[in-house]
Amino acid sequence: MSTLSTSRPAPAGSLIERTDCHTAYFATRWLKPDTAVITAHGDLDAANSQQFVDYALRHAAQMKCLVLDLTGITFFGTAGFSALHTLNVRCAGETIQWALVPDGAVSRLLKICDPDSTLPICPSVESALATVQGEPQRLLKLVAESR
Repeated sequence: MSTLSTSRPAPAGSLIERTDCHTAYFATRWLKPDTAVITAHGDLDAANSQQFVDYALRHAAQMKCLVLDLTGITFFGTAGFSALHTLNVRCAGETIQWALVPDGAVSRLLKICDPDSTLPICPSVESALATVQGEPQRLLKLVAESR
């Protein structure tokens, strides 16, 4: 895996990292010092899914908001879904608000593996940014039934 990166997030709006990983590449754009948009292009499968998770969370200590733009993914295997599940768990543990923007191959597999849409899916990067920068999603609240 070849990496062009720095050890800290760069100034907002700059593309600071790009990693070529087997049949995919990942790139990060920082919109704010604590908000990153990571784009992925190519194939996301067993050969690179762990590298994708490591790449996405390499600056977790500085991150509050994360958007994964997966619209450039042409093949998405079940290991890619496992990677998204791992990201979901780790972001919850790190208190990182995150959302993903799927397309094509990713959407097809999510319909099978995540039919209840438990992952934070958005139709566009703009709506994903609005979601992660807004108020945190609340869990269901039990309310007493009125009689």
